Amino acid sequence: MYPHFSLREYNTFGLDVAAAQVCVVHGLSSLEKLYKEGVFQNEKLIVLGGGSNVLFMDDYIEGLVLLIENKGIYVSEESDGSVLVSIAAGEDWASFVSKMVVAGYYGVENLSLIPGKVGAAPMQNIGAYGVELKDVFVRLLAFDLQNGVLVEFERDDCDFGYRTSIFKASLPNRYVILSVELRLKKQAALKLDYGTVKSELEKMGATQPGIEDVSNAIIKIRRSKLPDPKILGNAGSFFKNPVVHKLVFDGLKREFPDIVGYVEGPHTVKIAAGWLIEKAGWKGIRRGDAGVHEMQALVLVNYGKASGRDIYGLAMEIQYSVKQRFGVLLEPEVNFIGSV
Repeated sequence: MYPHFSLREYNTFGLDVAAAQVCVVHGLSSLEKLYKEGVFQNEKLIVLGGGSNVLFMDDYIEGLVLLIENKGIYVSEESDGSVLVSIAAGEDWASFVSKMVVAGYYGVENLSLIPGKVGAAPMQNIGAYGVELKDVFVRLLAFDLQNGVLVEFERDDCDFGYRTSIFKASLPNRYVILSVELRLKKQAALKLDYGTVKSELEKMGATQPGIEDVSNAIIKIRRSKLPDPKILGNAGSFFKNPVVHKLVFDGLKREFPDIVGYVEGPHTVKIAAGWLIEKAGWKGIRRGDAGVHEMQALVLVNYGKASGRDIYGLAMEIQYSVKQRFGVLLEPEVNFIGSV
C-alpha cells in the first residue's frame, strides 16, 4: 500500500491528482490477500489500468486505487488456421499488437497504437478502423471484488456495445480483469475499407499490403491526427461517434453535404464526431490550459495546468454547441472519476 500517491504518471491527461491509497496488483494473490483483509468491503475503490481513457474530476481521490501491473503473453491453443492468445491485463495494448503483427497473427492490426492496458480493452470494447475487440474476443478472467472469487466471462456474458461493456455500464469497479483471451487468424483477413487506410497504403506504395503494412499505415494515420500524451496531455477521442437513424443523417446531409458518416446498420449511420465539433467552430479553441487540439477536433488536451473540471467544462460547452447546431447529442467516451 502506498499512501498519498501521485497519479500524474498514471493518467494520460497528465493531471496532478493524488490518491489516498494505492495498491499495485501483480496477480491474483495480491487481490486475494486484500480481500481476506476486508479492504474491498471497507474502502471506496477505483481500478486503474493505463489511465488513457479517464478524466479525474477532483485533485484528491478518496479510497483505494488499484494499479494493474501483471504481465504475460502466451499462445494457449493452436490449430492450422488460428491461435488462442492469453494476455495479462497489465500488458501494454500497443506493444501486444506489435508482437502479434510480427508473429503474423491477424485480427488486431487495425487496433495498432491504441494506448492503455489490455485489461481496459474489453471494458471499453476498444475499436478503430472497422475493427472492435469483440470481433476477436473469446473470454476473460476477472476477480470478483464483492465475493472474492475468480470468474470467467465468455463473449456473450460481456454485453459488448459501441465503446462499452458490462464492466463499464452496469458493473463498474465490481471486477478486476486479470487476463484476456483472443482468437487470432494465421491467414490474411485484412480490413481496409474504413477511413483513409487504403489511401495511406497507396502513399506507402503497398499495392499488395500485408499485416505489417496495414499496422504501419494505421500508426502513421494515428500519429498524424493524435498528439503524443507524453508531450501534450490527452485521452485520445473524447467523444464517441454518434449513431443516428439514416433519415436523420439524410436530413443533415441535405443541409451539410460534406458531413462525414459511415453506414452502421440497415437503418443507422455513424457520424464522425470530429467533423461535428470542427464544423461547430471548436477546432483549436482554448479555455485557459484546456483546449481542443488544433489538428483533430475530437481530441481535448491539457496544455499544462488544466484541472479535470476545466477539461470537463470545455467538453460540456462543446456538447451543448453541437446539440444546438445539429440536433445530435455527443456522448463522452472518456470515463469520469469523481463527482460531475
